[in-house]
Amino acid sequence: MSHDETPEIRNAIIERATITNDDHGILTAWLHLDYGGEGQGFGGYALHVGPSSRFHKVNSGYAGHFIWRVLEIAGVTEWSKVAGRTIRVKQSHTKCHAIGHIVKDDWFDPSDDFAKQE
Repeated sequence: MSHDETPEIRNAIIERATITNDDHGILTAWLHLDYGGEGQGFGGYALHVGPSSRFHKVNSGYAGHFIWRVLEIAGVTEWSKVAGRTIRVKQSHTKCHAIGHIVKDDWFDPSDDFAKQE
């Protein structure tokens, strides 16, 4: 992996996928990726803010959009089947910028997609 911030495309296996609400009442989802000896996380976006959170509300479509696009990119129809799937990743040393279907030219960049929803 290059240590500069220029994104490169790599193949990865999704080791596990998690959805949690344990970060101060904020719903987040993560893909834990394996590049073959090294790993990285994809996700961590505030997908929904619960009623007990002290943080501002987020677009209510983020959660559904994130989950739907991960399922499409992984080529599955159930969240429980995401783990073990091979995907492509546009990543730099500090961030996974986007994930892509392993053979189709289909990419999911949450920062870009969520900006378009605003």
